Amino acid sequence: MNLSELWHHYESDKRIQGFSANTLKAYSLQLKMLVTELGT
Repeated sequence: MNLSELWHHYESDKRIQGFSANTLKAYSLQLKMLVTELGT
């Protein structure tokens, strides 16, 4: 499972739990920043 698949499953789970779209966008941005910083 790659990071994009993992993110898709995580996002789906959090939507079910009632997280807002803005919170999920912030999490997505943080993940992209982490991946960029790690160079993956």
